Amino acid sequence: MRADRLLSLLLLLQNRGRMTAPELAAELEVSVRTVYRDIDALGASGIPIYADRGPAGGYRLLDGYRTRLTGLTGDEADSLFLAGMPGPATELGLGADLATAQLKLRAALPAELGERSRRIQERFHLDAPGWFRDAEEVPHLGAVAEAVWRPRVLRVDYRRWRGEVRRKLHPLGLVLKGGIWYLVARAESAEGAGSGTENVRTYRVSRILNAEVLEETFERPTGFDLAGHWAESSRRLEEMRFQGEAELLLTPRGLRLLPMKFGAAGEAAVAAAGPPDANGRARVVLPVESLPVATHDVLWLGAEADVLGPPELREAVARTITELAQRYAPSG
Repeated sequence: MRADRLLSLLLLLQNRGRMTAPELAAELEVSVRTVYRDIDALGASGIPIYADRGPAGGYRLLDGYRTRLTGLTGDEADSLFLAGMPGPATELGLGADLATAQLKLRAALPAELGERSRRIQERFHLDAPGWFRDAEEVPHLGAVAEAVWRPRVLRVDYRRWRGEVRRKLHPLGLVLKGGIWYLVARAESAEGAGSGTENVRTYRVSRILNAEVLEETFERPTGFDLAGHWAESSRRLEEMRFQGEAELLLTPRGLRLLPMKFGAAGEAAVAAAGPPDANGRARVVLPVESLPVATHDVLWLGAEADVLGPPELREAVARTITELAQRYAPSG
């Protein structure tokens, strides 16, 4: 809306001082001609904007002038909680609100604190997604976020490992973990969703095939704490993740590779490793997941690891190596 743009232009000049028309156009994502029209409109309304000519020229406000139009809207206030994450704020449809809220906040600060906030923004940046991974497509994130805000019942078609299902969900919150969006929601059963935290599940937003925000409302479980629920469910997931232990004999290079592949579990295994033998190899005990996952992980270490146990893992690794050797053996 033009009124929002005029206010943003005014706040930019108040916060940053003299700015050229191209600089203002870049900040507001409009043409330079639009900036000229907006400057004329602000001047006609009585705002003391002056144009300085010459190479160092630009537009500026009369010295000492400060607008008091710095009240935050509801969406702008909400967006401030995402101030360190401009990318996720944009994905949630709050990018423009965040930018305007930051301008209003800086305009309301004394000059010294405003300059300090600008320096912080220049020197610190949060980039949530991990390396070497394309961002997931989340075409229904906007609908999911709307259902969370309002709150409204959400009907989704969801892709699970065993096939697609349709669910009616009571969306309780969104979590961004490692650059991946998750929805925490309570699923309605045939008898209804109940009033507590039963049937609360985590859904990967990228696996939502269709999402429809219904007019039905719902009551959030009394005392439900999104951060606390996420921490507890993450802890349970970690406990369920490892189903056994693998005993490995690692070369010095294998010991260096272990933390790279297995993170904290690999670091702990290396820290508890036995003394090296005559060949420099050390025995480690590593927590592992299911047999297929453990087999893949051990093969990733290649010749840097010998599997000492358990027998079923050793047999699975040997069987896979034999199959690969036969597949790549020279023909004839």
